[in-house]
Amino acid sequence: MNAGRQGSYKSNTINTDESRLRRHEITVELRKSKKEDHLLKRRNIKEDDLISPLKEPNSQSAPSMSLDEIILAMHSEDPGKQFAGMQGARKLLSRERNPPIDLMIGQGIVPICIQFLQKMDNPLLQFEAAWALTNIASGNSDQTRCVIENNAVPHFVTLLQSDNINLAEQCVWALGNIAGDGSAPRDIVLQNNVVDGVLKLIDKDTKLLSQLLCGTDVQVLADACWALSYVTDDNNTKIQAVVVVEAVPRLVNLLGAEDPSIIVPALRSVGNIVTGTDPQTDAVISAGGLAKLMNLLKHPKHNIVKEAAWTVSNITAGNQAQIQAVIESGIFVELRNVLEHGDFKSQKEAAYAVTNTTTSGTPEQVIDLIEKYQIFKPFCDLLEAKDPRTVVVVLSGLTNLFALASKLGGTENLCLMLEEMGGLDKLENLQQHENEDIYKKAFAIIDTYFSDGDEAEAKLAPQEVNGTLEFNANQSKAPEGGFTF
Repeated sequence: MNAGRQGSYKSNTINTDESRLRRHEITVELRKSKKEDHLLKRRNIKEDDLISPLKEPNSQSAPSMSLDEIILAMHSEDPGKQFAGMQGARKLLSRERNPPIDLMIGQGIVPICIQFLQKMDNPLLQFEAAWALTNIASGNSDQTRCVIENNAVPHFVTLLQSDNINLAEQCVWALGNIAGDGSAPRDIVLQNNVVDGVLKLIDKDTKLLSQLLCGTDVQVLADACWALSYVTDDNNTKIQAVVVVEAVPRLVNLLGAEDPSIIVPALRSVGNIVTGTDPQTDAVISAGGLAKLMNLLKHPKHNIVKEAAWTVSNITAGNQAQIQAVIESGIFVELRNVLEHGDFKSQKEAAYAVTNTTTSGTPEQVIDLIEKYQIFKPFCDLLEAKDPRTVVVVLSGLTNLFALASKLGGTENLCLMLEEMGGLDKLENLQQHENEDIYKKAFAIIDTYFSDGDEAEAKLAPQEVNGTLEFNANQSKAPEGGFTF
């Protein structure tokens, strides 16, 4: 099995560190980039932005302030001037293009913002300070580190319990930015007990949660899911903390949301949970996760299909009962469609799901893939993929299938199936592949199961048994009831 993928397996002999590292890298890439679904870390200021509670529908924009005026106002003892200066700084940092983050840091506004976060009697000032710090933390690692070193994290965690829901939401956003900058910042966030804070925020107002699921403002929920995705992107202890407080059913339920800005972080969280222990994976299955995942495999957005297939692949890396649950859910019908018609990244994850099943499943479960779900041809077609890791995964799955066929006496049928669909030609071409692992795996299958003419003739030659000639003396007998493959 490819070393880069082994970390995604959940058996005792294969750890999940590599899987989580790969997930963390993708998470940082998505969280740090201007991607679809509004996964921006910086909240940009717009004329029609009604997210801020400070926006009045018919109010006129306040006159802009110079940088010197902003800094002077922020240092004032007058609460009104403090607010005006803080809001002016936030607007500068919310510019879509080239926000002056380094300039503002150089002017010393970060420690002032931290002071304003502690103004419990002025939630509007706290909100503007949190917003500004969120945008600073959206920058490069040095800029994020400045926010951390000024001890902003514990203040953000404390404000998760604020009665002002906009302020609490902004703090979730800020903590997500900080945690998304790398493993060390994420650990700092976790050490400040962010898990309890985020979960309490979700539980805080069930009426709000109901409204969010009905299609109103979804930002609080989306940001909370992002924060949980960072928490679950860690060891099994952190995952268990999320399971124990019964957050899994809520996350699974959110997989059925219409808004991709909710689906993406909820799916990431669920996907991380099923990289954990078998009981943690069972929590997702028991909550109805498989039905939700099957629907997401038909989603029009390729990145959601890919994430759903990745999640399924981790479930099929579990025990045989979990694999049976996947089979009974009908997910392999959609996985076959993904293998046939999906984009390549989704096909790659679907191939992992198949190979994991051939590795951990029972013979009956593996045979179901071939006979009931007709997965063999689209799976083998990926032998022509340009990505070496994907080819290795398919070759590993084929090796498992041939080993099973050999035990069941079905090698000849499987060889015939592979040859008829052009798979043998693909294997022969892979013997010229520059990747040594691919070459060796392809050669091993051909050498073991597709013998040359001389060897075949030698096997067909009559042999002397008890003084008489017998034909096909070495041919193994098919098991009672036969086999099909």
